[in-house]
Amino acid sequence: PLVPANGELDADRIAQIVATRLERRVRLDSVTARVALLEALRERPAPITLARQAYFCSGCPHNSSTLVPEGSLAGGGIGCHGMAMLMDRKTIGITHMGGEGAQWVGMAPFTEVPHMFQNLGDGTYFHSGSMAIRQAVAAGTNVTFKILYNSAVAMTGGQDAAGAFPVPELTRELEAEGVKKILVLADDPEKYPADARWADGVDVWDRERLDEAQRILRDTPGVTVLVYDQRCAAEKRRLRKRGKLDDPPMRVFINEAVCEGCGDCGVKSNCLSVHPVDTEFGRKTQIHQSSCNKDYSCLKGDCPSFVTVTPLGSARKKRAPYVVDRELPEPALAVPRKATVFMMGIGGTGVVTVNQILGTAAMLDGKSVRGLDQTGLSQKGGPVVSHLKIFEKPTEASSKIAAASADCYIGFDLLVATAQQNLDHASPERTIAVVSTSKIPTGAMVTSTAVEFPELSGLLSSIDRVTRKDQNVFLDAIRLAETLFDDHMAANMIVLGAAWQGGAIPVSARALEEAIALNGVSVQMNTHAFRAGRLLVADPEWAKTVKMRRVGAVEAAPQLTDEAGELRRLLEIRVPELIAYQDVAYARSYVDTVKRVADTERARVPGETRLGEATARYLFKLMAYKDEYEVARLHLASDLRSALAEEFPGGVRMQYNLHPPMLRALGFGRKIKLGSWFDGVFRLLVRMRSLRGSALDPFGYARVRRVERALIAEYRALLEKALTSLSPETYGRAVKLASLPDVIRGYEDVKLRNVDRFRQEAQSLGF
Repeated sequence: PLVPANGELDADRIAQIVATRLERRVRLDSVTARVALLEALRERPAPITLARQAYFCSGCPHNSSTLVPEGSLAGGGIGCHGMAMLMDRKTIGITHMGGEGAQWVGMAPFTEVPHMFQNLGDGTYFHSGSMAIRQAVAAGTNVTFKILYNSAVAMTGGQDAAGAFPVPELTRELEAEGVKKILVLADDPEKYPADARWADGVDVWDRERLDEAQRILRDTPGVTVLVYDQRCAAEKRRLRKRGKLDDPPMRVFINEAVCEGCGDCGVKSNCLSVHPVDTEFGRKTQIHQSSCNKDYSCLKGDCPSFVTVTPLGSARKKRAPYVVDRELPEPALAVPRKATVFMMGIGGTGVVTVNQILGTAAMLDGKSVRGLDQTGLSQKGGPVVSHLKIFEKPTEASSKIAAASADCYIGFDLLVATAQQNLDHASPERTIAVVSTSKIPTGAMVTSTAVEFPELSGLLSSIDRVTRKDQNVFLDAIRLAETLFDDHMAANMIVLGAAWQGGAIPVSARALEEAIALNGVSVQMNTHAFRAGRLLVADPEWAKTVKMRRVGAVEAAPQLTDEAGELRRLLEIRVPELIAYQDVAYARSYVDTVKRVADTERARVPGETRLGEATARYLFKLMAYKDEYEVARLHLASDLRSALAEEFPGGVRMQYNLHPPMLRALGFGRKIKLGSWFDGVFRLLVRMRSLRGSALDPFGYARVRRVERALIAEYRALLEKALTSLSPETYGRAVKLASLPDVIRGYEDVKLRNVDRFRQEAQSLGF
């Protein structure tokens, strides 16, 4: 066809279509040059990056409600429910609003699948989705409608669902429609009034019983309904900020020393506030406090590292926001006064707001603007792009910035900024890039330990290649925002300030600060965040004086060894840890093995050190397995207490969230909370560590403990096997083998599954 039926029909695409026909009759150098540039963009090397996809918000009820039991399928829905199809949720198909389940009514007689779940939002139900349930009842179809009652039309701004009524009344309407069985799950089953009038036979359960409830409804013939009642996380956050909803005082922290980085808490919660971080001892997990919506579902992770904290007395210490009270120099403008600003970031973090503020500021300066925000589903944690064109006088022009036409390239998120389709807007002759280098995890990184953030240097190089490299600005905006303002939402304004001070925005600072005030949201914080971004560029030495918040740092007292370089550093950190873990003899056996590997490596493959370093890292990992004694030691040795004391001057009530092996053996399936009084038990356990692995070890007979002890000898035997045939040709395979224990993460069943994976991968390497 002349015009493609798919994709966006923008000016660049039309230009290529017209040019191929126009050039048959008229030869125009400008047209030829433009088409050549568009063709050249296709030849640019694509950066090695990760795609950021739309995702459920932190604490979103969809994270749990869209799960289905083993062996079942669910139908997709519109709005946020559509994102379940982008995840491993056994969710298929999508339809128009109100048609949810109708396709299954037609399919059911022609398939051997006996039952289907169907996701349905409360807004859709009250709009027209109730008719789909009525149709399914009339057809006698086996289907369970899962109505998420989240009290907001989340995808379009959090409005109330028109015509909505309370859950008890909803159950009575469903009963009247002929629904066979109804179950209600809630985050707080006690929230309903005592005199609530429910339909006959309705049970109200805690959301923890989701799998049980779904299995019961699946086995009930006919149309059944599960009402999942939990408020929209985004709307909940907005109401709390406005003081219209109670903000639970309890917070969740992870003791990174105890954490194994297995990702089970991410799998269980599917929450974007469960952040993977890199540390000296490998990947760990943090709860990102600034974005956490206090859903607490991460606590279901099978791991003893979780600590819940409730402040006592005075509220959380309010860190005084940073104030920039010094005169800042006026930068020389590095872009034309008629300029284009291309902005990109993560949906829901204020990208569109920055575009509005910048456009308002330009108009306050007497300029004319054209703007465009491209959001859609991406507003839910996905890639959002905003275009802004600034003119000296009113001008008729497209709102979208054409390829290679951006004067200022502002990346609020590094992954979105390195997406190929966005880099196509940049030009090495024209574009100045100002990009945040903060490592914000994707949904895939939260739920899989195999997905890692791409190498930072490669991402920055991909931006430098297509922009004015010498004038680009890169900064860790999230960390700076949380350090200076105790709020990650200040990051975008810091980036905007850096772009302005870099001369990349042809708008006055006075107008920008006035526009921030007119926006009316967190005016003081955003004004000083803008100034802090300016200060970062005007005085680069200032940034070095800012004591950044710790991210993934794990310190240990040094003890020198005979090794040199990186291997020596690794041993200096790990040897004291093993002495504290068990004793000097235990640490010496570790050093002896590492030394043997390093000596053989130097003799057989001179100049290489990777094998010895991998052995130092991963033999330590296996020898310092986290049993009851070690978890106790690490909790007592943690610096979490001092950090909390500074954060909460009135004191806190700390509780360890543990699943003791005795209770686990008795079939008790959930964690219990143990207060600071349990420190006495921890101290006793630490003193008992000499029993580890002996016949008197009360914990040593558990299957996971026997496997952990066997792994140490197994790994050493594999290393010996690799050393016997070590040569330059087999070296790479030996390094891979030595690094394999990295996959052994987690506790109990999670760890045992990863041990099986370790053994399979060792066999695949030929060992």
